[in-house]
Amino acid sequence: MVLAGAHRPFPWLTERPIAHRGLHNAEAGVIENTLAAATAAIERGFAIECDVQLTSDGEAVVFHDFTLDRLTAGSGRVDGTRFEAVATLAMRGTGDRVPVFGALLAHIAGRVPLICEVKSRFDGDTRLADRVWQTAAGYDGPLALKSFDPAVIAHLRAAAAASATKPRPLGVVAQARYDTEEWDLLPAPQKLALSNFLHYRKTRPDFLSYAVDDLPHAVPFLLRQAAGLPVMAWTVRTPDQRRRAAEEADQIVFEGFVP
Repeated sequence: MVLAGAHRPFPWLTERPIAHRGLHNAEAGVIENTLAAATAAIERGFAIECDVQLTSDGEAVVFHDFTLDRLTAGSGRVDGTRFEAVATLAMRGTGDRVPVFGALLAHIAGRVPLICEVKSRFDGDTRLADRVWQTAAGYDGPLALKSFDPAVIAHLRAAAAASATKPRPLGVVAQARYDTEEWDLLPAPQKLALSNFLHYRKTRPDFLSYAVDDLPHAVPFLLRQAAGLPVMAWTVRTPDQRRRAAEEADQIVFEGFVP
């Protein structure tokens, strides 16, 4: 058995608390997944978590939602909009724009770790993963890639094996159940496989990012204790969630407070 706390190849993954979508605060005019949110995290010495989406012309932009409506003055799907149009949209209530992934890397410049979630519609489309991998090829800072979609991580695992670029830790974002509306399009067998981590041989993740409200759970417990995988707990917002994460995980992905 590999006990938690044993040597791990990427210790920086869990050395610092991880600011969820950067250290954002909408009331103070700092919007999630912007360069301003990254700056705020860097100034406090926190690692940064971000999300990336694909535009219609194949660019990776730092944005969480599949549509533009919630956070910008625009509307419609991100993957239905060209990058030039996305880049002109101001984030609501600020002058900040949606950054391209390469601009975020250049802004962070290795000062703190970045954990990037590659968004997926679970449709077999790997263009975003390919664009992220290509963009990060020359980046020297600590960078990890993760996704809810095992197919994305398996694809990146194959890309890493065929590449001479700097090793990047690849992780899976997971939870205990997939029974809410956002997962309705997935067939029942796929939900079962996700819940029970049946993709492990295909993905071979370097770390796990797990829903804090589902802790404790057998999947993160076994991966952490028996396989030695570092476990991050997301998204930690309350004292009770902090307690759970301290007992069951190695680090927190936090939001709404400063640890």
